[in-house]
Amino acid sequence: MKRRDVLKAALAIPLLPSALSRGIAAARAAPMSATRWHSRVRPGEAGWPSAAQWQQLQHDVGGRLLKPESPFAGCTATPKTSAACGEALRQLKDPFYLGDQPALTQTSGWVDAWTSQPSAYAVAASNTADVVAAVNFARTHNLRLVVKGGGHSYQGTSDAPDSLLVWTRHMNQVSLHDAFVGQGCAGTQAPQPAVSIGAGAMWIDAYDAVTTRGGRYVQGGGCTTVGVAGLVQSGGFGSFSKNYGTAAAGLLEAELVTADGRVRIANACTNPDLYWGLKGGGGGSLGVVTRLTLRTHELPAYFGAVLGTIEASTDAAYRALIAQAIAFYRRDLFNPHWGEQMGFSARKLHLSMLCHGLDQAQMEKVWAPFLAWVKARAEYRYAESVKVFALPAQRMWDADFMRQHVPGVMVADDRPGAPKHHAYWATNVGEAAWFLHGYQSAWLPATLLHEGRQAALVDALFDAAREWSVGLHFNKGLAGAPPAEIAAAKDTATNPQVLDAFALAIIAGGGAPAFPGMSAPDLAAARRDAADIAKAMAALRRIAPDAGAYVSESNYFQRDWQIAFWGTNYPRLAAVKRKYDPDGLFFVHHGVGSEAWSADGFTRLRR
Repeated sequence: MKRRDVLKAALAIPLLPSALSRGIAAARAAPMSATRWHSRVRPGEAGWPSAAQWQQLQHDVGGRLLKPESPFAGCTATPKTSAACGEALRQLKDPFYLGDQPALTQTSGWVDAWTSQPSAYAVAASNTADVVAAVNFARTHNLRLVVKGGGHSYQGTSDAPDSLLVWTRHMNQVSLHDAFVGQGCAGTQAPQPAVSIGAGAMWIDAYDAVTTRGGRYVQGGGCTTVGVAGLVQSGGFGSFSKNYGTAAAGLLEAELVTADGRVRIANACTNPDLYWGLKGGGGGSLGVVTRLTLRTHELPAYFGAVLGTIEASTDAAYRALIAQAIAFYRRDLFNPHWGEQMGFSARKLHLSMLCHGLDQAQMEKVWAPFLAWVKARAEYRYAESVKVFALPAQRMWDADFMRQHVPGVMVADDRPGAPKHHAYWATNVGEAAWFLHGYQSAWLPATLLHEGRQAALVDALFDAAREWSVGLHFNKGLAGAPPAEIAAAKDTATNPQVLDAFALAIIAGGGAPAFPGMSAPDLAAARRDAADIAKAMAALRRIAPDAGAYVSESNYFQRDWQIAFWGTNYPRLAAVKRKYDPDGLFFVHHGVGSEAWSADGFTRLRR
């Protein structure tokens, strides 16, 4: 189908009868105002809950209703006397600290797009009943509702001013299963090893339980502080997705609270349409996920890495280096063993590749011809020496082991009382609290690796790298993955383009943290960076004009986002949205069904 035809089909799917929708809501809520279909309520407006009503919610959630306040709120007025401001500035680059603050997000904003601002109130949910109470309260009082687990959304979907926040951070339990069978699937589904994870858990919590202590593997995110629930709902790529597929494809079952306040189970046997929608349909659009169960895998003996930077002395030499790197990738790395990325910028090739299932000798053998080619030519030098190493796979996320054997790679959360296993990759520190200038992605089809197309790919990468740094994330394209993982990913809501993509190209940039109360960002410089990022991506889109984008790592201003994010799956997703959330209680920027609302999610534009 053509892009315009898919979009028309999505918009043409009939809405549920409004009378039925109103009847369901009326049965569960207080009488609705005449503006129910047109506008949500803000503080100070007629219909905003009274103090007594907020107090009742406080009672219903066991005292876990908060009024979030940014620790940076007093920085400008009292920089020397505000203890909260001082502590926040000290911890600003610790992503665990940011995630522990209900008023903060991992990204501080995006130029001309959004700025991190606290919700009016937040329910610090500790169980599913708390989530039910918050959802019912928001629906009854016609409030803007926001859901946050890890808070890593680049699109700003983890917060919104004047809203009620459901904060799941404390719902972080992890339980292993030897023989899991989904509810309602007895007799039709074979038992299998799995792990159940609370919606507020981060991937480091999952890896610690499943791998470090359990000796198995669960497909999750590369960044340890990303929330489990958000990543799964958005598709979910990790360093080893070329072998294990996506996190969404590994979802066996979810528990969630839908817009009517009901607690539902979604799996292949119960609410299968909702189950499919949760597998890559985007976080925060279909309900509040409270628990997920994911399949686990046997662990290989080794994981490994190849790290380093090679610099060319001339443009001609750089073009030749790019060509050699692409040919090498196609010949020797385009398989389930290799993931992560090569970066291209300023005559440099940045190597940050991770390996699954090979020992160090095997890795060195794979890379020997490429490194010999570089060494034999005077026009290249190592800006950072290339290191090839393997480590026991079970120790990949073991902070103590990594500190002793690979120092400097992981950074521990050193706050008093922090869990011992809480550590993040040192390479992610730059993303903590950054203020985005631009972020774009595009899935590049594997046909570009064919011998007759490689020259065009090399030219495009060379041209793009003259404008901005380009990263080819090979693990975020499933071409070259095992057939079983391709089939599993096909049965998700993720854009089908990922099945035939050899990599996701990411071009992004940001500046110093800029939470409200801190120093204002240089907006002119940020806009110049955004323009350069757009020029770089334009060079790649000349060879992949219809490339889709990954919803979690994409342009805030993405055009035709429905098709870019979900392709031919969008009409089906839209139907699931209308079935389970006919009134649009759940809204996120460029989320399923958001075209019916204003950009801030407060005003309905059409039924």
